[in-house]
Amino acid sequence: MSGHSKWSTIKRQKGANDARRGALFTKVAREIIVAAREGGGDPEANYRLRLAIDKARTVNMPMDNIKRAIERATGSGEAEQFEEIAYEGYGPGGVAVLVEATTDNRNRTAAEIRSVFTKAGGQLAGSGAVAWQFSPRGLITIARDARPADDVALAAIDAGADDVDTSDAERVEVYTEPGELQRVRTALERAGWAIESAESTMVARNLVELDTDRARQNLRLVESLEDLEDVQRVTANFDIPEDIFAEVAG
Repeated sequence: MSGHSKWSTIKRQKGANDARRGALFTKVAREIIVAAREGGGDPEANYRLRLAIDKARTVNMPMDNIKRAIERATGSGEAEQFEEIAYEGYGPGGVAVLVEATTDNRNRTAAEIRSVFTKAGGQLAGSGAVAWQFSPRGLITIARDARPADDVALAAIDAGADDVDTSDAERVEVYTEPGELQRVRTALERAGWAIESAESTMVARNLVELDTDRARQNLRLVESLEDLEDVQRVTANFDIPEDIFAEVAG
């Protein structure tokens, strides 16, 4: 999973910038609305909502904003209808790209996503074209402390995790089956580990290597897609060359 660790580092860096612009607040609010509409407004009984609220807190979203999003979803405020749609496409060099969106206007969203792909030298593809190249996973991150990273790994495996990545200097990434995310997180918390974040994600089954120019083109494509208000998450299956990674994450 070490390739995915690079992506996680870049996502965190970009997330900080998004939060400063307020863009991430809009995206997280939509996650909360969809989760609350599907499973109710009680985070104790709705684990997806709990994850969305936790994410909102990590980007310092005010509690009033969180409450208003839940109220809009559960009927206490103005009604909003969002639907979740996955778009699939190819970046420069044939890179597989999966785009997950939450929208109130699928025609607008499709047109915006298609335009970004075209301008970047890629193309939007039909349903099923690239989705098979990605797997849904649960991802838990734990900040490193004075204890050895191997201790986290052993605790995670004991809790039921499938894989643990200790290659990052600042945090350990724990991967689970999608349905095991809550159980593994709870077990780690009870064992005394401080959870930095927990979320559902998509992971590429295999990463393709690109030269520097192609990698830059595809990173720009991913960034442009993520800048769209309707887009929640973008996953691509290319490895990031070390020089580009150091430049972007540094």
